[in-house]
Amino acid sequence: MKAVERIEQHYLLRQLPQATALVGLDGSLVDASDSWLTLFSLPPKNFMEADIFRVMENVSDLKENLSNHKTFSFRHHLGEENDCRWLESTFTPWYDEKENIVGSIVQTRDISREVEKELEIERINAILKTKSEVAQVGCWEYDVQTEKLYWCDETRKIHQVPLSYQPNVNEAIEFYKPGYSRNKISMIFHKAIHESTPFNERLILVTHKGEERWVQSAGKAIEKNGKVVKIFGTFQDIHEQVMTETKVMENQQLLTALIDNLPLNVFVKDLDSKKILVNKSECEYLEKSPKELIGKTDFDLYDEEVAKISREEDLEVIKTLKPILGKETISIKKNGQTTNFLTSKIPLFDLEGKVSGLIGISMDISAIKKKEDQLRNLINLTSIQNKKLINFAHIVSHNLRSHSANFSMLLQFLKSEDNEKEREHIENMLTQASDNLLETLENLNQVVDINTNINLKKEQLNIHDTIVKVQHSLAAFLDKNQVQIHNEVDKKLVVKSVPAYLDSIILNLLTNAVKYRDPNRKPVITLTTKKLDRKVILSVSDNGLGIDLERYGDKIFGMYKTFHNNRDAKGFGLYLVRNQVEAMGGRITVNSEVDKGTTFNVYFNEESK
Repeated sequence: MKAVERIEQHYLLRQLPQATALVGLDGSLVDASDSWLTLFSLPPKNFMEADIFRVMENVSDLKENLSNHKTFSFRHHLGEENDCRWLESTFTPWYDEKENIVGSIVQTRDISREVEKELEIERINAILKTKSEVAQVGCWEYDVQTEKLYWCDETRKIHQVPLSYQPNVNEAIEFYKPGYSRNKISMIFHKAIHESTPFNERLILVTHKGEERWVQSAGKAIEKNGKVVKIFGTFQDIHEQVMTETKVMENQQLLTALIDNLPLNVFVKDLDSKKILVNKSECEYLEKSPKELIGKTDFDLYDEEVAKISREEDLEVIKTLKPILGKETISIKKNGQTTNFLTSKIPLFDLEGKVSGLIGISMDISAIKKKEDQLRNLINLTSIQNKKLINFAHIVSHNLRSHSANFSMLLQFLKSEDNEKEREHIENMLTQASDNLLETLENLNQVVDINTNINLKKEQLNIHDTIVKVQHSLAAFLDKNQVQIHNEVDKKLVVKSVPAYLDSIILNLLTNAVKYRDPNRKPVITLTTKKLDRKVILSVSDNGLGIDLERYGDKIFGMYKTFHNNRDAKGFGLYLVRNQVEAMGGRITVNSEVDKGTTFNVYFNEESK
């Protein structure tokens, strides 16, 4: 009967689904299930020749644990480290019918998959921990029901508290700087719990050591059955990042303030010559806001020819990587306004050293160019004045010497003459000589006044009305000589001129035309005007004798120069006219053909002050 029971017990043990073995007190294998034998790769027939210590040879302290006759478990593995099977064995005391311990019941299960998962989880946690430490990003979790708050180690490090520190919600909120940061975190945490609203805010934290640091606090609600059960979030130390951003912003603000207050036009263009940055001066010059200029090319802002030249310069700088420095350029805006600039263009490189555009700097030199032109004109005028002065000195010297010699000779005649009638005749000649000297001095004085008066007051004068006025003053003279005057001047046209000079210029040109009329035809004088490059040109044409310009062209405006046998000619009128015109910043020219007539063109400079 016992044999039958033993056999039944043996077969029952072999068929157990869980790997099970019976081990004697000495460690010998008494019996085992087929699954246990398979697990340890033991033959079903000869397994009792082995003992548990050889089967589990890599388990330390096994004998000691067995001798304690208590239940214990451990993990162990079979095979090499790279190709092994993980097992978990539990040893439980084996009792006989008298409650005496006769050995141990061993139950073993394959936990390889569990160990693999645990190792994977451990690996992932290690990676997450490393990333958290490197990125200084911690995590936290709040259980709404238990009101317990969990911080990871990195979160504790950011707060500068011991790793054993266990916070609560109120303590966590107290870490935020009083004022905006504390009020903000309180409000958004409340909304996350009650409204499931996620948050992600930059706030200031006061650490356990009293340091103020910028942190990025984010959180998201976890719901179950439509109710918030947990809040999970991240916590990142961004203090260095914020400090760097603040420093960059301060530097950008400083650079912007510096660039905007430079008395220079500064702009940055991309590779397509589109503006990507402009300063205040550039905006003021183009009369547009930065928003209106960004993305625009020179073709959108300037005359097409100017834009083409600018684009060619841009391409040259970008292609050759050589700057253009201090180049004089002319900008013509769409409205026709012209400005002279001293322009520099410098290649702009990105962080990789590749050209990404160019920086342009332009200085408005229009005023300087105008001053240069004025200085050049002044030098030319000074040169002309010097020549005129020398010429004038020669004239004065010659004329006064002639009058002086005439007086000396007449006085000598008078002294040696006894005849009363001859003496009377000589006295009359002296009187005439005196009058001629006075007239010469008066003429010379007029010229001196014109060339030394620097405070000429110019007014807006109507040319047509001035001609009519002069015409009235010469009415008798003109009627006597049967002169036809055609005043074709625009009745509304005005010029800047000295009133007395304009009267004198017109009077001298009219009387000059009459003096040198052709005796074979009635004199006809035509006056016209036209505007050219901010100048008004008054033309006075006649059908008189004309002048041989090849012979007398360079002398026509000289003092006391006459070219016809006219007893009324003194050669002073045209000299006076030229001096008056030039004193007002203008000029006079002449076109003439013998026996056909003469045209004098007077240029009034509208820009002269």
